[in-house]
Amino acid sequence: MTIDLLDSPCLAEAPRLLWRQRLRDAASLSALVWIGFEIGLWLARGIVEQELERRAQAPTSWPECPHCGRRLHSKGFRARQLTTWLGTIRWRRRVGRCPGHCDGVQAMPLDEALGVQPYQHISVEVERLGCLLSLFLPFELASELMRQMSGVSVSSSSLWQWVQRRGQQAVEQLERQLSHLANGGNIEPDDLDEAVAQMALVMAADGVMVPIRPQVGTSQGKTRWLEVKVAVLARLGQRVTRSGRSVTQLYHRRLVAVLGSIEELAPRLQLEALRQGLLSAPKVVWLSDGGKGFWRLYRHYFATYAVAILDFYHAASHLWRAAAAWLDGRTSSAKWCFQRWRHLLRHGGDRQLLRELTRLIQRDELTPSSRKTLIQVQQYLQDHRSHIHYHDYAQQELPLGSGIVE
Repeated sequence: MTIDLLDSPCLAEAPRLLWRQRLRDAASLSALVWIGFEIGLWLARGIVEQELERRAQAPTSWPECPHCGRRLHSKGFRARQLTTWLGTIRWRRRVGRCPGHCDGVQAMPLDEALGVQPYQHISVEVERLGCLLSLFLPFELASELMRQMSGVSVSSSSLWQWVQRRGQQAVEQLERQLSHLANGGNIEPDDLDEAVAQMALVMAADGVMVPIRPQVGTSQGKTRWLEVKVAVLARLGQRVTRSGRSVTQLYHRRLVAVLGSIEELAPRLQLEALRQGLLSAPKVVWLSDGGKGFWRLYRHYFATYAVAILDFYHAASHLWRAAAAWLDGRTSSAKWCFQRWRHLLRHGGDRQLLRELTRLIQRDELTPSSRKTLIQVQQYLQDHRSHIHYHDYAQQELPLGSGIVE
């Protein structure tokens, strides 16, 4: 038996004949899909409005007047509408006022139960979509894409205001959480899927230069470049490719960033690490290049919990500096030396590598500048001697580079 969805009893007044005619006239599959999408929105609006009407007719519990203490009385129904992802939703709800006519006392319990604020014209899901689009696109493009996706027209200036408001709310929430943590409060970890919770937690940190507009709300003026401190947290899992090869995959990724110093990043990263299961993860891994500030942060907050790994590719770049300084002017020899040292570093020969660098530093034929470079590289690796056991890390299927934050 075939059911005609357009004969739904909850939409008795809908223009069924018009929809049917549009469906018959549609020449292509794409046109049919778009008409079907419009019908879906139309049906969904009718269902939502019908449910709102049902709730509006339910008995209402009225609060007391905050001024005189008398219970509010119903003054009948008043219309309300809101622009939503489904289009404009219209409904009626009861309005209550004080029987003693106290000024400014009015209640609409259904609106409060629905989370609708006074003077609100746009629903939360539409505002959320606008903010998400604006994170990845200029406001003008986000506005146009939003119109094409949903039929909801929102100006670029409104999107900018939404982002500012939501951003301020997020900042205030973060400040409350940081204050709670600083005062010794407990941080509840996120609820994770059981399989994800058994994966290693990896943290990586770095700095990135970003262009900052000098004036709010306009691109006028000279752009300034400032450094943002960034950290990424993720669960480290594995997946099997079509060819049967096991490769690393990141799950439950989270980003922490601050336009400021490492000291400002530190409590935010600690907060997010606790949220992501720092205290319960079966293994915690810290990844970073040789920046002293990030390693200071590691030692202060995470050394008790985490295995630390110096980014292999930064370490290898220092080996090239050493090889080029020792064999200055002999490119092929320097390349051969670098490749040998890099192999030692990667495959468990870090102690032998440090001994060779130490012996080189003691050679008489070195120039002062070459000796200075070799000392710097040797000291760099010596300072991180506990963080360069790359052969062991690879056997444990741990990442060797900070690519997740790069």
